[in-house]
Amino acid sequence: MSIVELENINFQYKGSKDGSLDNINLNIEKDQTVLLCGASGSGKTSIIRLINGLIPHYYSGELEGDIRVAGHDVKKTELHELAGTVGTVFQNPRSQFFSVDTDGEIVFGPENIGLEPKEIKARLNDVVAEMDLDELLGRSIFDLSGGQKQRIACASVAALLPDVILLDEPSSNLDFDSIELLRGIILEWKRQGKTIVISEHRLWYLKDAVDRVIYMEKGKMAREWTGDEFNSLSEEEVKSYKLRPVVLEEELIRDIRGESASSFCDAGEAIELKDFYFSYNKHPYLIFKRHFKESDGESLNLNIPSLRIPKGKIIGLVGPNGTGKSTFLRCLCGLERDCRGKISVGGKTFKGRDRLKICYMVMQDVNHQLFTDSVKSEVMLSMIDKDEKRCDEILENLGLLEYKETHPMALSGGQKQRVAIASAIASDAEILLFDEPTSGLDYSHMEKVGMLLKELASQGASVIVSTHDPELISECCDYILGINRGRAVYLKENKKL
Repeated sequence: MSIVELENINFQYKGSKDGSLDNINLNIEKDQTVLLCGASGSGKTSIIRLINGLIPHYYSGELEGDIRVAGHDVKKTELHELAGTVGTVFQNPRSQFFSVDTDGEIVFGPENIGLEPKEIKARLNDVVAEMDLDELLGRSIFDLSGGQKQRIACASVAALLPDVILLDEPSSNLDFDSIELLRGIILEWKRQGKTIVISEHRLWYLKDAVDRVIYMEKGKMAREWTGDEFNSLSEEEVKSYKLRPVVLEEELIRDIRGESASSFCDAGEAIELKDFYFSYNKHPYLIFKRHFKESDGESLNLNIPSLRIPKGKIIGLVGPNGTGKSTFLRCLCGLERDCRGKISVGGKTFKGRDRLKICYMVMQDVNHQLFTDSVKSEVMLSMIDKDEKRCDEILENLGLLEYKETHPMALSGGQKQRVAIASAIASDAEILLFDEPTSGLDYSHMEKVGMLLKELASQGASVIVSTHDPELISECCDYILGINRGRAVYLKENKKL
């Protein structure tokens, strides 16, 4: 019995060529788990939006065909009427938050549909137990890492007990342990008989979890496999479709998790860091002390007395969600004023906000650093000496040249990420910092990012990239630097290169 029916669908977004759909016919049976894969802009998210009603009720455009979900004619059904039937976890969890604390966010949906307090409390307890969220209860949404926010978004959807659950790039900001938790949640939803549709670039964690795999290409359903057929594809066949690997090397996973490393290798010519101490809870007496008791150190979100980072290399910054990677990058480039650390490069020392002169950072949520009305203007903004020819070359290398006159906010998440990376490259900063630069990117564009990072390093830039993508580390990182609870715990050479 089909619970989702898309018949003869053609769709074109108003004012955009990207994400259009061409002759989509898709029936999804109740209890099925379906994976949508393919390049960015191939139409995966558009199918998600058809099923949850965002097309046509929020995203306007030219739509042909019929959409039925659990007996509802989506074209004639208001979004709030679908809320109890279809739940969606978006790529950027911030876009779906309504509360300022985690408990309130999880129960927002049940409260909004008028359930009794006793039932709301029961659903909260059930979701927290199923998703292992005890350590996130009672916390501000604004204090969570990207991965922690994603887990809360999943919980808020689960609390509504929908029949159909849609996930749009749900693992893009998660570490390995959180991805394993997400996989467990998906399997639990399968056990409960939910119908699940997942748009995803990371494939390895969904191995053996999906029943069908649909490969999207230029708005069309180009290929389809059963779960078993897809899992049996060779590595070469998977690469031929420009998809990320279905299977990861165990040794690389151990390296990223820090299970096979506990020491610091010789950094050679290095960027030297000293007195990088920082706390989000303001304790001035801690920030200015030179030496710390062990108990004082536990109060800090960043506690790095000294560290040598190889110069002119690509450093993969790894560690669990919420453990201090983004804080480390923000302090390094001078965005956190209360971090008084020093950087020494080539005999010169940079303190405080002076570090901004030699560093450029691409944030995890790139919406915070897109300011202009076109992609071209965004890249030119970061150039000291304006060079339109070089701007075009950078955009061409990142597959963005055709969007040079497009407003950045009209692009997909992955395309926005590439615009921010283009701006970083154009800045010519001595130290380039990237916070999850390939989250949400397909394999082809991730490869291009890796090639560009290698090119930057070959030109003398020092590149530090926080990432949960083993594919990126394997592709381009010279060293792996582990961060845990605000401390640098190991630095090792990447033997995979």
